[in-house]
Amino acid sequence: MRPPVTFVQAALPVAFLTVVIVYGLVLRPLVFGQPAMPLEVVFPLASAFAIAHLARLGHSWADIQASIVQRMSRGIPGFFILAAIGMLIGSWMVAGIIPMLVYWGIRLIAPEWLYLLAFVVPVVFSTLTGTSWGSAGTVGVVIMGIALSVGADPAITAGAVIGGAYFGDKLSPLSDTTNMAALGADVDLFEHVRAMLWTTLPSTIVAIGVYVTVGLLYPPTGTGTTAESAAFLAGLGTMFHFTPLLLIPPAAVLYGSIRQMPTIPVLGTGILLAAVLALLTQPFTLADVGAAITTGFAASMAPWAADVPEGVVSLVSRGGLYSMREAIFVAFLVFFFIGVIDRIDAMSIVVTRLFRFARTGTATVLSSLGAAAVTNAMTSNQYATSFIVGDAFRKKYDETGVPRRILSRSIEDYGTMIEPIVPWHPTALFMVATLGVPVADYWRWEVLTLANLVVAPLVVILGIGFGATATATRPPNVS
Repeated sequence: MRPPVTFVQAALPVAFLTVVIVYGLVLRPLVFGQPAMPLEVVFPLASAFAIAHLARLGHSWADIQASIVQRMSRGIPGFFILAAIGMLIGSWMVAGIIPMLVYWGIRLIAPEWLYLLAFVVPVVFSTLTGTSWGSAGTVGVVIMGIALSVGADPAITAGAVIGGAYFGDKLSPLSDTTNMAALGADVDLFEHVRAMLWTTLPSTIVAIGVYVTVGLLYPPTGTGTTAESAAFLAGLGTMFHFTPLLLIPPAAVLYGSIRQMPTIPVLGTGILLAAVLALLTQPFTLADVGAAITTGFAASMAPWAADVPEGVVSLVSRGGLYSMREAIFVAFLVFFFIGVIDRIDAMSIVVTRLFRFARTGTATVLSSLGAAAVTNAMTSNQYATSFIVGDAFRKKYDETGVPRRILSRSIEDYGTMIEPIVPWHPTALFMVATLGVPVADYWRWEVLTLANLVVAPLVVILGIGFGATATATRPPNVS
């Protein structure tokens, strides 16, 4: 019988990954002036170290491989969603859906309110559908197209879009991460949602204030002149034929999401409907539609629109299954590493040991916030974060008298919400691939997350929202 895994044994592969990430992604670009180490190198290095470490502990390759396969099997739905979103964008582009929405958005949205609407529209969409990736991949792409046409700052726009998309991912009862956090902490779903209002609503108010202020003080003006906007609109109108029928695929996806239908079939329906409409309403061939879905739409597919503005070309040349290949591959490597260390339950052991010092209510909640951030940043998986941190802290919350809904809230406040600003996280990779803005540019404008990182510990320190009816002024056993 193999002896129990010690803390040092569990921590070694996690520590090695931490060192590689700090050196490769932080020190090299910021201190040494060298290119950042590719994620395609970081995680294979960490995996190789972890495999060698487990082999030294007596684990066979067959056992390690079984653990990797088990982890991969739980991550496959995420791979499917990544692929489907890329195909959805390609199909909606060749059908003229995204160009049509951009066209009317340009005509209806006043530039000074663009940043606010870039936040509010994804808030509504993600709350109704429960998906951040789907919101950014659909309405987010539309808003980025509008921003491109009116000369808005892409970093501010992307930050607003991502923040709005993550509002629903965190707060919507339809969201998978919302449900997982409630399950991980073993609390009622709607009790969990009500608890999150204490941190999410103040953060949302801050975000709205920032976007309104920035929009009024620095309205988009770079290429938003009347003549250039008219040329942009004319270019879109030349390349595509717009009809109300093109609203059918977005309506079908929205309906399926609201009805909590399975994600992949819903996205597949949106792709199929768009492909059919592309053939019926646009002058593209079947080969063009197939190419747009697989490799992405290209302006060269519309030779009759050879003189359109460069902004139109940039807008429409996107999407396709292949556009998600980097995000899918890096996500695969992340899951590979996590699968290796799952064999010795490394993350659970490390988190439990590191935060055993917490003895008071305040210290316990603050520790769970930190644990959620570290666990999600290291595992790149909010499902794992929900259950690891939930398992690690449930008993301690009970001992200190803090309601478990604060635990489930903390798991999302510092777990779910940090995903878009962690450069190696699959969410960040997806947002970069979908919106076309690097994390280094948009993170400072992802105001919802940044505000939430301040508000979440602040309400704990002030003791707000801990009572049986979420109105008590201090958590139990505070010191």
